[in-house]
Amino acid sequence: MRKYLFFFGCAWAFNINAQVLSPEKFIEQVRSFHPIAKQANIKVEKANAALLSARGQFDPTIEMDASRKTFDGKNYYFYTNPEFKVPTKLGGLDIKAGLEDNGGLFLNNQITRGQSSYLGLEMPLLKGLLIDQRRASLQQASLFTQQSEQDRLKMQNDLLYDAYNAYWQWAGSYQLFSIYRQFLQVSLDRFRLVKLAYANGDRALIDTVEALTQVQQFQLLQTDAKVKLVNAQLEMANFLWNENDAAYLLNEKFVPDTVQFQMYMTVEDPEQLINRANEENPSLRSLNFELAALEVERKLKFQSLLPSLNVKANLLNQGYNVMKDFGGALLQNNYVWGVQFKIPIFLREGQGSYRQAKLKIAETNYELNAKQWSTANKIRSYYAESILLKEQIAAAQQAFNGYTALLKAESLRFQNGESSLFLLNTRENKVIETAEKLIQLRAKYLKASYGISWAAGVIR
Repeated sequence: MRKYLFFFGCAWAFNINAQVLSPEKFIEQVRSFHPIAKQANIKVEKANAALLSARGQFDPTIEMDASRKTFDGKNYYFYTNPEFKVPTKLGGLDIKAGLEDNGGLFLNNQITRGQSSYLGLEMPLLKGLLIDQRRASLQQASLFTQQSEQDRLKMQNDLLYDAYNAYWQWAGSYQLFSIYRQFLQVSLDRFRLVKLAYANGDRALIDTVEALTQVQQFQLLQTDAKVKLVNAQLEMANFLWNENDAAYLLNEKFVPDTVQFQMYMTVEDPEQLINRANEENPSLRSLNFELAALEVERKLKFQSLLPSLNVKANLLNQGYNVMKDFGGALLQNNYVWGVQFKIPIFLREGQGSYRQAKLKIAETNYELNAKQWSTANKIRSYYAESILLKEQIAAAQQAFNGYTALLKAESLRFQNGESSLFLLNTRENKVIETAEKLIQLRAKYLKASYGISWAAGVIR
């Protein structure tokens, strides 16, 4: 009965042209071509586009303001004012320079006639000095770009965890089907031998019924295992995409790596992994970046509690050379300046906005604390589960080895006419029952082991 002398978990492929699809190759394909992985990359690209847009608020601009009025043969007025403006990140300062060409019979007396030029600045002295909307938008856009990278890692972490589970479920289903197929072949061979022995008068008719019943039982089990294998293959197909963004079904020539299915994973100490998760877990890091963005919002809302005091000043000169005859006389005589001051009497709008910003920070801090504790407990839970499953696997493996030895001995006794077919079938059923349990335990162990890394957010 050499067919019983097999190593559990190393079932041979029943297709001679079979190719092993390793978990590493499968995961690399998922990482490269799965729509969720690509969607995660788009999320980062969108954040980068938003950052580019925020930087655009500091782009220099060229403006042109021109107008002319003629009526009833009279040139009422004309003016032309091209202006170059440079926003800066320094205290909300805007630098501008421009040219003017004005004239007409009814030109406003406040407007300088002829050609002139100016160089000036606009700057807030209270509200908006430390931070304003455009600087806040730029800082937040930069933070959101970093947060989007963590969101991408989180989506990838979830995707790869599901992909690993689908792969090992496929491996377990394939292994179980292979074992049933092997035992079915053994039972078919035995049935033929028993029929031959009955024909020669060495076996009773009831033995042929007993052997046939075992064959039929294994046929039912193999069919059920085939259904599970097909379902597992279809589940795998959810993760199979090619470079052309087309999904496809798993080719029948591919089989899983049943050797790795039997291996134990190296797991980091849970407390060390918890410390690592606090630094690397993308969900936690995303919340930290969100807190940083909310802190920028808080600083901006605090500005609404301050009075608005804006100053602007222009250096003037005749002609289109604003720096002509630059000196004390020019600075004393050729300039225009202004101050704008504004303060709400009750500051209720500013107080409400500032309070909302502070409450958002407190709310997110609570969420972060809860997420950290939940993450730590998930890591501990999956770790404890993996340790217990390893112990169960060891016990089940010993039981399987024992039942396999008993089956081998019973088979020899049966061949020597010292045992019944009923006892042999009973031993055989016990081996299969233990094999099923062992496969289930190994699938659970792998899920728990990858669950540790998933909870820590470090599946890459």
